[in-house]
Amino acid sequence: MNKYNSSKIYLAGHQGMVGSRLYSILQDEGYNNIIYADINELDLRNQEDTMEFITQNRPNVVLLIAGKVGGIKANIDYPAEYLYDNLIIAANVIEASRKNNVEKLIYLGSSCVYPRLAKQPMKEEYLLTGPFEPTNEAYAIGKVAGLKLCQYYRVQYGCNFIALMPPNLYGPGDHFNTERSHVISALISKIHTAKVNNDKEIVVWGSGQARREFLYVDDICYGIIYILEHYDGPEHINVGFGKDYSIKELFQIIKEIIGYNGTAIWDTKYPDGMPQKLMDSSKILSLGWKPKTSLEEGLRITYNYFIENCI
Repeated sequence: MNKYNSSKIYLAGHQGMVGSRLYSILQDEGYNNIIYADINELDLRNQEDTMEFITQNRPNVVLLIAGKVGGIKANIDYPAEYLYDNLIIAANVIEASRKNNVEKLIYLGSSCVYPRLAKQPMKEEYLLTGPFEPTNEAYAIGKVAGLKLCQYYRVQYGCNFIALMPPNLYGPGDHFNTERSHVISALISKIHTAKVNNDKEIVVWGSGQARREFLYVDDICYGIIYILEHYDGPEHINVGFGKDYSIKELFQIIKEIIGYNGTAIWDTKYPDGMPQKLMDSSKILSLGWKPKTSLEEGLRITYNYFIENCI
């Protein structure tokens, strides 16, 4: 039995891709005292309501998965929302957790926190050693703020609050609206539509040269649980797959899974974002966690979900 199996766990963000899957996996793993609130019941951007919810429920553990996420276009179009929402959600939940003596909090961040031109693979100590990628700077600042709140609350108040940094996440439950989706879900939607319409070409943003690391949703969920049970260190921790792919390589893999025979037109008027985002996850690997889902396997599962639920 794990240390926190019987603890009351507040899962903030249970309706998103990661949160909904994490809820199911926690139950499968014997964590049966999980509380949550729908967004229409609790807006975590409201400080008073957030404080009241945590004060009334008194969780032992908080898993802070909630936040505003989206792809490169959404980040460019709505930077104020991406900064404000992620900043205020982190501040409200972390402060309410501190005031109510939460035993442990895990905050889900993003590899976007690292500098645009960080040395690869990106180690935890590379944080704030250079400028952010401009296309997601607002989101990155919000996530860095949450990360630093965890660290400073530990320094000043002795809180066991830990920030976890994943790479690009994907899987069932993702958004497939190309206006706000990440690269995998956007490509699945575009390529499937092109196949159905017998289109010979697809226009894809950027040069296709940018490289990204991808982690399947189940693997990040088990990573969160592993950190909950096995890591209490003062520093944030990377949780990645350990391999990256160019967007052109990703396009080819998804194209083969879907069975599309057309080609991509790479529209270089649009930005690539960071040239490369590959994380050094040696710290969590040394603790005994490792990802289990290959990119090809995860993409097949994700495409099947798309076919069954999003058409």
